[in-house]
Amino acid sequence: MHAPMHDLFDAAEAEAGGAAQFAEDAWLLRGFALDRAAALLEAIDAITAQAPFRHMETRRGLRMSVAMSNCGALGWVSDRRGYRYAARDPLDGQPWPPMPAVFARLAAQAARAAGFDGFKPDACLVNRYEPGTRLSLHQDRDERDFAAPIVSVSLGLPATFVFGGAARGDRVQRLSLRHGDVVAWGGASRLFHHGVLPLAEGSHPLLGARRINLTFRRAG
Repeated sequence: MHAPMHDLFDAAEAEAGGAAQFAEDAWLLRGFALDRAAALLEAIDAITAQAPFRHMETRRGLRMSVAMSNCGALGWVSDRRGYRYAARDPLDGQPWPPMPAVFARLAAQAARAAGFDGFKPDACLVNRYEPGTRLSLHQDRDERDFAAPIVSVSLGLPATFVFGGAARGDRVQRLSLRHGDVVAWGGASRLFHHGVLPLAEGSHPLLGARRINLTFRRAG
């Protein structure tokens, strides 16, 4: 299979506080989470104190480069049994930390800004990237119902988000994501492939050489 071709998405119209549509039912909300970044980071520290970041395994036993945790009624997990949602953390058998109110409000407001009213996420995957780590092109299809959108919040170092189509080999767009940016997609684009290119070296004033991504879904 040929590698997908890339287009650079021009988000000049999506300056801080603005929005730009980059695919059908898919929006970049520039700086949407900036005013809540400090509260989000405080909540992340509390979540990961209870459910520490860990490097999960793929079905083939490969270690994922991105470190992960979860909060909410359900958490996304991966091991040799496959990809799935679970109500309990496999590390200690305890329920995942509850989703903080600041998380749920932000996710619902971002979804509404992208045209998806009534979004009530029950799962938030917390990903930690360090320079060199990446997220391969994939679909989010472990949820029971694809009617709800996906809301993704970027904190810390900038990253290049790639967004393709229904087929893995489709042409992909590259979006430059900065601290406080939110991407929301659903509807016609709900099962489109997406990923993150290897994180570049750098240092962020709040997170140092790290990027944190929050991915909100309706999983149950």
